[in-house]
Amino acid sequence: MDLKEIQNLIKFVSNSGVAEVKLETGEVKITIRTTLEGNSPDITYVQQAPIQQAVAAPAAPAPVAAAPAAPAAAAEDNSKYITIKSPMIGTFYRKPSPDKPVFVEVGSSVGKGDVLCVVEAMKLFNEIEAEVSGKIVKILVDDMSPVEFDQPLFLVDPS
Repeated sequence: MDLKEIQNLIKFVSNSGVAEVKLETGEVKITIRTTLEGNSPDITYVQQAPIQQAVAAPAAPAPVAAAPAAPAAAAEDNSKYITIKSPMIGTFYRKPSPDKPVFVEVGSSVGKGDVLCVVEAMKLFNEIEAEVSGKIVKILVDDMSPVEFDQPLFLVDPS
């Protein structure tokens, strides 16, 4: 049902003298309430059932360069590291709970399958595991920060 059809339906109901009309077609539910005598304004509720759609990954923002030579050196250094990325949108936590120690620190050695952090999404805490064995070189996200799908979280030196 498109916007034009909804507008025509609202006009029809307001002119007909009916107090309330409910319409359900497939994924769209519409309730139109009017008052006789014009005591209060017409109220229209349109509710559409959610449709499963593929979510496109957001484009990464362009990095800001401090000096012309710095990005080239950083790119060379990071090329030998493996980037561990977030598999989902959520909130990044370095600890399993507030009173526990962090999973890993910079310089920590990790094995394949070791838990590096937790990403909370919709009240579910998902453990993010190391994809490779190596040493944590850099933690790219602050604790309790929101993360996006495919956002880099850690740099790991596999050597």
